[in-house]
Amino acid sequence: MPVIQSKCLLVALLAIAAAIALPAPLIAAGHDDDSDRSGVEMMTPPTLRGVDRGLAYLARRQQDNGSIGSGGWTHNVAVCALAGLAFVSSGSTPDEGPYGKQVAQAINYILDNTGDEGFIHVADDTGHGPMYGHGFATLFLAETYGMTRRPDMREKLGKAVNLIVDTQNSEGGWRYQPQRRDADISVTICQVMALRSARNAGLYVPHSTIDRCIEYVKRSQNADGGFMYMPQGGPSAFPRSAAGVVALYSAGVYEGPALETGLSYLMESLPRGNILARDSHYFYGHYYAVQAMWHAGGDRWRQWYPAIREELLVRQRDDGSWMDSICPEYGTAMACIILQMPTNYLPIFQR
Repeated sequence: MPVIQSKCLLVALLAIAAAIALPAPLIAAGHDDDSDRSGVEMMTPPTLRGVDRGLAYLARRQQDNGSIGSGGWTHNVAVCALAGLAFVSSGSTPDEGPYGKQVAQAINYILDNTGDEGFIHVADDTGHGPMYGHGFATLFLAETYGMTRRPDMREKLGKAVNLIVDTQNSEGGWRYQPQRRDADISVTICQVMALRSARNAGLYVPHSTIDRCIEYVKRSQNADGGFMYMPQGGPSAFPRSAAGVVALYSAGVYEGPALETGLSYLMESLPRGNILARDSHYFYGHYYAVQAMWHAGGDRWRQWYPAIREELLVRQRDDGSWMDSICPEYGTAMACIILQMPTNYLPIFQR
């Protein structure tokens, strides 16, 4: 999509939002106003060009069946869902906007691979941890359900949500398989974001499920503010700590020592052009870190977003993609979502 078209779309949507805004009710509890999260000054011309090129790359990579991915991730529902979220983050909706066709095709692919019990998974997918894919795919369906209100989508989304609720283990978390066994912080955040989005879309999510999740996440926090992979013990690390903080926000925790120490831990990894450049979970970590700082707002957000924005822009390849060890479609989708955080177009980030 040409940068001029992208700018026009952004300006038009911001103007409409300003005309119909209802300031007070749209502000979540525990937050200041949204003026410091505005996309007007943060979505710089180079950022818009980078996003345009990234989204165009993803559109070129979409297969006829709606899937997006390559290598061993060709049929992965998580990569498809993340690409769909990247398109929606630009303002496109199913069959509407520059990438409306791509959004609709991604939805169809996810629905086509939702089983009778609600499990979203492709049998021959070689990706690691099918509940990762289920969580991201459920999030994508929940984020777009309100844009379509398709009866078949509502039914399958409801089953996908129920599967998450039914497979929460006794500790309060989730693991790789849809089974009530062990749990880890990384898979858990995927499920709690999906549940938050589903609740926002009007689906029923038991309060007890969220309460147990909060307890699990808080037990996974170390004294330094970071999060261990499993509550049985272990060191803190940036990617899972970013996930832990967002898990708390997604579960409705907006203040308290767990958040403050977690945010302070993350700020020690403020992007500086080379931090985590070779980390295998680079995009995963920054996908959640930018969300954490967006929730936090204030100086943290104003410092973090420009830093990761500049770091990502210099890493974009000539074809518009971002490389990742999973696949370039995954890295590109993640980068585009991160760069578009200031637009607030995804329902889960609207206040």
